[in-house]
Amino acid sequence: MPTLNLLPSPPVTFSKSDHHYSTNNSFLRQPYLLNRSQQLAHCPLPLPGSSSKAFELRCIHVIPSGFPSKATSQSLSSAVKLGLPRIYEYPLRLSSQIPKSAASDLPQEASSLDSTDSNKKTLKLALVFGLWYFHNIVFNIYNKKVLNIFPFPWLLASFQLFVGSVWMFFLWFFKLQPCPKISKPFIIALLGPALFHTIGHISACVSFSKVAVSFTHVIKSSEPVFSVIFSTFLGDTYPLTVWLSILPIVLGCSLAAITEVSFNFQGLWGALISNIGFVLRNIYSKKSLQSFKEVDGLNLYGWISIISLIYLFPVAVFVEGSQWIQGYHRAIEAIGKPMTFYIWVLISGVFYHLYNQSSYQALDEISPLTFSVGNTMKRVVVIVSTVLVFRNPVRPLNALGSAIAILGTFLYSQATAAEKAKKKSRISRSHGGRSWRKN
Repeated sequence: MPTLNLLPSPPVTFSKSDHHYSTNNSFLRQPYLLNRSQQLAHCPLPLPGSSSKAFELRCIHVIPSGFPSKATSQSLSSAVKLGLPRIYEYPLRLSSQIPKSAASDLPQEASSLDSTDSNKKTLKLALVFGLWYFHNIVFNIYNKKVLNIFPFPWLLASFQLFVGSVWMFFLWFFKLQPCPKISKPFIIALLGPALFHTIGHISACVSFSKVAVSFTHVIKSSEPVFSVIFSTFLGDTYPLTVWLSILPIVLGCSLAAITEVSFNFQGLWGALISNIGFVLRNIYSKKSLQSFKEVDGLNLYGWISIISLIYLFPVAVFVEGSQWIQGYHRAIEAIGKPMTFYIWVLISGVFYHLYNQSSYQALDEISPLTFSVGNTMKRVVVIVSTVLVFRNPVRPLNALGSAIAILGTFLYSQATAAEKAKKKSRISRSHGGRSWRKN
């Protein structure tokens, strides 16, 4: 049975020709480019009585199309004279290396592969969004259930950060998530973002303990307003479209607050301070963590949770620690079964971390614009879900105000994305102009 020798062969010089053709085995290293007759080519064994020149031609060499046909015919006739099999008499050219049927199938195979990849990407994106929404809904429901019978948001917020810290240590210990390299500059750079994250988290928990979950999320949808204001004070500029997009947010939140049945000033201020905390966290993170871009979002959030727990728990003990024991007994009396209370608290802690983890994973998979739109729709889903679960009374004007605020958030995300695209195009044009002038 003939075999294909893939060993590199020395150059072959054809006599009676002005051209020297070197051996090229690149096509032989790609068997899918050869047809059946070409794959049967083999290197002859030494023949008794044959000339020593017979051993110089160790393997068939493909002559690309476009070379002089004279050289090709000479090489083939030389092969016959050397006593090689007549299979070498077939002219092998580059144009005949891919059969027509195989060539016609290539575009179809490529399109099928593209469609398969697209389907997998769509499925993965749907899974990431689904988990993100599901984790958020479960957290908000059980967080509110616990706060209804155990109104101590400082302790609950500390426990949620504690669960997230233990979760990250578990992932790092068992190498399910690569542990980032910890250095003193990295920890120092995290102190500011972790502080603002602590303020944002505890303020939101206080708001959840005082008002309906739906109202807190409506007020938290005004976060873009604070982002534009603080960024402007720090030197950033925004076009008129961005400023106009925040007007519906202010109007909608105001209308929702006026008509809210469960309105409470502590709940309102808690949601507003939460917005300020998270906006400052985002702004401060961009400045202090520029040198640590190799740390991915999940690891970054894990260390922020750990430092936030160190910030928050001592303050929680000082603020409400003396009331925890009495509050625990009242909660057990209200719910009847201690295990049910423990499960609710544990679920709130686990899903608090999971929804933040899934949000970072979603941000890794999609563009910032798609993430902003998804975050806006997430608030809609959470508001509707909590209203259905807790049966909170909603007035028509309250629903209208909520819708206007959420619409404004969507318009803001569109306006900021358009402005970023314009800045990128201007930068690319300026770079292109510079390179053209250099040329």
